[in-house]
Amino acid sequence: MFSELLISSPKTNNLLSVPTVDGAATTFSSDLEASLDTLTQEFHYSTLIILFSVTLITILIVLTFSLLKLNKIRAKSNFLLQQKNSELILAKEKAEKANKIKTQFLSNITHELRTPLYAVTGLTHLLLEENPTPNQKDHLNSLRFSGEYLLSLINNILDLNKLEANKVEVEVSSFNLKKRISDVLIALNKAANDRNNKVNLIYESTIPKRIKGDSLKISQILINLVGNAIKFTKDGTITIRVKAVDNFEKKGKIRLNFEIEDDGLGISENRQEIIFDNFSQESQQVNRVYGGSGLGLSIVKNLLVLLGSDIKLESTVGKGSRFFFDLDFELVSEIDLSEKKKVLSEIDFEIFKSKKILIVEDNKINQLITRKIIEKQEVICDVADNGDMAIEKARNNKYDLILMDIHMPGISGVEASKIIREFDKKTPIIALTAVTLDDHIEEFYVNGITDVIPKPYKTEEFYEKVNKAFSGKYKMDALSIEK
Repeated sequence: MFSELLISSPKTNNLLSVPTVDGAATTFSSDLEASLDTLTQEFHYSTLIILFSVTLITILIVLTFSLLKLNKIRAKSNFLLQQKNSELILAKEKAEKANKIKTQFLSNITHELRTPLYAVTGLTHLLLEENPTPNQKDHLNSLRFSGEYLLSLINNILDLNKLEANKVEVEVSSFNLKKRISDVLIALNKAANDRNNKVNLIYESTIPKRIKGDSLKISQILINLVGNAIKFTKDGTITIRVKAVDNFEKKGKIRLNFEIEDDGLGISENRQEIIFDNFSQESQQVNRVYGGSGLGLSIVKNLLVLLGSDIKLESTVGKGSRFFFDLDFELVSEIDLSEKKKVLSEIDFEIFKSKKILIVEDNKINQLITRKIIEKQEVICDVADNGDMAIEKARNNKYDLILMDIHMPGISGVEASKIIREFDKKTPIIALTAVTLDDHIEEFYVNGITDVIPKPYKTEEFYEKVNKAFSGKYKMDALSIEK
């Protein structure tokens, strides 16, 4: 009974509930494992953070060094770019200066060449109108052709860059192609005889007598090709063949094939590709023996490209060369055939009589030629040798027209025209000049010049513009003089 009381006692119950040694050890082991797991997780986490931080720092260091290097490269590149820009600006300024000098030189040399050429063509025109003998007429026509060819040469060759850029204009008019070729051969006849060469022209009879195209450029092409054939052939034969290959009558056109063949030196195969380049010749030895600038074939190629064609070459050293190309021409109608006569017939030469013209020209020969051409139509001519004299005469006299040269000693024709316009806004002033028009035409007009006739001129064009001035067709009230 005592034992039952003991067991049921609360104190006894408490004693019985005290954990045993094995239970305490188990609990401690569980807590320790939990703590170790926690520490392991925290260690792994800390290790990851450290690794991430190290990686990030490494990346930042690499980026920093890369940026520093890039900045150095950029700084060096900027310096080189600035240096190159400075060099380019300097080169551009030098090029512009050189181009300005070249333009001025071309303008001056063109004027100097055109001025005596005007005398040649003008005197030829006057002599042709003085009833020359048939033999003299042939010589004078040849001289006139040579003058026209030389003028074309001056207009195109002195500015070869302009030609290569296809900025040269094609001037279409009706002409006799066979006669034009004959004129070329007459002009080269002496050179052919000096080399003891025979020159043949084979011209297809079905080709119309007159066709429309740029006759001066055709002459320039042929005179270069035939001239080269003569120069590089000795005791041989040069043959020019012209035949129709297509006739587009419905379209009003005809295509002609031209061949220039010789049995002279020939051109080596490795030189045939570059023979059309500027200043290119077969060899230095050929240059020493035969001379020349090496521009002839380059000019031919550029002119043919301008006319919508191309040149081909077949050549064998020691056997000769054959140059050939095709060109399209317009067929000429009956209206076109009378075009030149129509221009002259439309000019009222009656109104020329008793008109008074002031010729402003410093060249005595040019004064003489212009006076003779004008006085044939019973015009009264007065002459001024320079711009100052022109201003004085214009101030004290009444003229129906002033023909003004541009390049003169003292003040230029442009300056003289500007001063004349201060007291005379009604009298037409036509610039009769040998200067290159491309860079000056606007300057002429803003300074009071009414129109321009480039020297040497065609008589029809000269009379046409003089007639326009005498008949009051120029709008003199619309003058806008630059102050």
